[in-house]
Amino acid sequence: MTYCLGIKVKEGLIALADTRITSGTEITTKKKITITQKDNFSLFIMTSGLRSVRDKAVVYFNELLETKEYNKLYKAVNAFGEQVKRVAKEDKDSLEKAGFKFDLNTIIGGQLADDDEHKLFQLYPEGNWVELGQGAPYVIIGNSGHGKAILNRILDENSSLKLSLKTGFLSFDSTRVSANNVDFPIDVVVYHKDSFHLIEKRYEKKDLEYISTQWAEELKAALEHISEEWMDSAFDESN
Repeated sequence: MTYCLGIKVKEGLIALADTRITSGTEITTKKKITITQKDNFSLFIMTSGLRSVRDKAVVYFNELLETKEYNKLYKAVNAFGEQVKRVAKEDKDSLEKAGFKFDLNTIIGGQLADDDEHKLFQLYPEGNWVELGQGAPYVIIGNSGHGKAILNRILDENSSLKLSLKTGFLSFDSTRVSANNVDFPIDVVVYHKDSFHLIEKRYEKKDLEYISTQWAEELKAALEHISEEWMDSAFDESN
């Protein structure tokens, strides 16, 4: 399992992914974000699913980028989807015979030359996609059950990039403490609108452990200040 989060706000985009790969009892660390940057072309790809499918689709897509130009992000998303379908034709039967489900969910974000703004897409294993827009400022693939609450409470399209990254990290942290298959290091990509420049940063556990501790303490303090009058009748033995 994995944790990949994409956030779109008016200021730009945030991508966050853990790096843990679990295969049986073996645990390794590998990047789950791929970025491509050139003039008027900024794109990131995050995936959740079989690593072999991911690697093959990314290699095929990168070969396409050597010979083809895309001026809008949706066209690049279509092209990546075609590579996922190509890998399915080549490998799906043999994978399923070996007991593996063909599975690759993808988040693609960025901005290309003729895009009027930065974009964020979720691509499904079948090669079809949806674009994230107003009312849906984020998407998670992988282990999504534990980290949605804070995102739903805090984020909207007017959130700043700093608030988005802070909230995104706390969403990851909630997932990390609840699931043993999601962990540090995490890779973060920040994109400022119309900049055509992706900023990439890796955070180790030692870099952010104090934030996790602070958040836990803040939650406990906030809970202490929640009114308790509504509970009195439940603890009144005379009722």
